[in-house]
Amino acid sequence: MPLRLPALPFAFVLTLGLAPAAVRADAPAPAHAVQGSLVIAGGALRADNAPVWKKIVELAGGPGARIAVFPTAAGNPERSGRTTAEILAGYGAKPFVVPLSARLAGTDVARAADDAQLAASVRTAGGAFFVGGDQGRITAALRHPDGGNSAVLDALWDMYRRGGVIAGTSAGAAIMSKTMFYEGRAPLPTLRDGVTDGRDIAPGLGFIGDDVFVDQHLLIRGRFARMLPAMLAKHYRLGLGIDENTAAVVGPDRSIAVIGYKGALLLDLARAHVDPGRRGFNVADARISYLDSGDRYDPAADRFTPGPDKERVDPADPSYRGPLFAPDILGNTAVVDLLWKLCDSDQARATGLAFGNPAEATPERGFEFTFTRTPESEGWASTRADVYSVYRVRMDVRPARVALPLYRVE
Repeated sequence: MPLRLPALPFAFVLTLGLAPAAVRADAPAPAHAVQGSLVIAGGALRADNAPVWKKIVELAGGPGARIAVFPTAAGNPERSGRTTAEILAGYGAKPFVVPLSARLAGTDVARAADDAQLAASVRTAGGAFFVGGDQGRITAALRHPDGGNSAVLDALWDMYRRGGVIAGTSAGAAIMSKTMFYEGRAPLPTLRDGVTDGRDIAPGLGFIGDDVFVDQHLLIRGRFARMLPAMLAKHYRLGLGIDENTAAVVGPDRSIAVIGYKGALLLDLARAHVDPGRRGFNVADARISYLDSGDRYDPAADRFTPGPDKERVDPADPSYRGPLFAPDILGNTAVVDLLWKLCDSDQARATGLAFGNPAEATPERGFEFTFTRTPESEGWASTRADVYSVYRVRMDVRPARVALPLYRVE
């Protein structure tokens, strides 16, 4: 039965049919219970990343599963919606594009977001996928101006609670937590200036719950550092930062499994504290872990499980000797590389620095990151590939200054 919607600038197909048994609209589900899963991709998700796309289709009900594609965040929603639907179809799904975007000519976003038939189609789907772009476009489209839920957002929650999967990449990952980066700046300015509600951070959709903060494009852009001020400002204990072409799968039991190309960083601020007497951002006694593809983490038990091909590193027989130092800790994968060397080193501590461009206003202002191996720290290495995992390394951050000029040509 076709939906009666405003005329749209591109075609989309709604295959109403019967939803998978796990997500039937008449299935009982308490308002507070969540039986569904999340697949949170850190951005730049490639079409050939079979583990991630296959997992989305599997959790939506398997081959033939109906998946609602939301191109809401995209700069070109027609193209993004069509391309994403084609990818999902290639992995066996029956996707349909949800025409919900302020950038679609001739579309009334508010009307579409509250359209009863469109909401019903989303509700009875096996899953939903949010493309990348601007996460603010997603929350603006799915929430009323007073902050209330639209009919389509309520439908997403119903589908998720009944056992469906909600997936997204980049902007589609940012919306997963209750707080998201809105117009997030680079890590260093964020550390220097802190975060402001409505500018740097804003309410997300909160599918992952109230206690985990999510960020994306993590390792390639050094964004683990900008997570810290946001987490402290909003009192988060756990932060999950996912790298590009990689996904974190969050199950109904809240367990986190990493799949795809690279991995994810987990920040734990349960024991962290700030020195109010120190000028500038600082935090002490945080914990940082790196989960590689194949690793799992159970927050309820606070238990890490490395991939099946990994063996624990013996600190009595280290591969690295001598001081460990990273001059640009915010560089591509720099923090993970340093953490790994620390866990397979004769050193108990490693240091990383973060400073900006010498031509900027305050090039002398930066930060020192100190990583310390503790009795609970663990390093795991694969027996089949050059990959590794690092669990529970202590991290301390404090402001630092360098003397000017930063360098002199001789």
